[in-house]
Amino acid sequence: MRRLTTGLFYSVDGVAEAPHLWQFDSFDDELGAAMTDMMQQTDTVLLGRVSYEEWAGYWPSADDPFANFINPVQKFVASTTLTGDLEWENSQLMDRDLEEFVTSLKESDGGDIAVCGSLSVTRQLLFAGLLDDLTLIVHPVVAGSGRHLFEADSPTTRLTLLKARHTTKGNAILSYGLRTE
Repeated sequence: MRRLTTGLFYSVDGVAEAPHLWQFDSFDDELGAAMTDMMQQTDTVLLGRVSYEEWAGYWPSADDPFANFINPVQKFVASTTLTGDLEWENSQLMDRDLEEFVTSLKESDGGDIAVCGSLSVTRQLLFAGLLDDLTLIVHPVVAGSGRHLFEADSPTTRLTLLKARHTTKGNAILSYGLRTE
């Protein structure tokens, strides 16, 4: 069975939106190596509509190592409002409900499946028990404002710390799985 993972840049105050506004001075070589490791294991990416629209407008013309990964990788988009063919290379709409689609995808052959950005997709898959690894990359910054991964009405959900490490610039890379006991 394929693993479903996500890695989110996170501020100390829990902001996960628009990390490019606050993470730039704490990105270091160790964090870059962790991202490279994720990219090497992943051959399928899941995106929500908002992340798809933002990323499809930026990454196809970006000159960046992540662009070399995200542009050619197979991408599936969860959306109830987008229709037709998607313009960004190797992108297509999911053909059914998110949880049903991901359950089927996890049973297919291939490498890891990664949710990129897409806070609502990450939340839904975590609470449905489908997310195998939730990695929070906590930067040493208080962002002050922005969307959080978890909302006030999120259900109590027990997690197990799978792996923890820190980088020289003070980032904490914390990987969690659902606690099954």
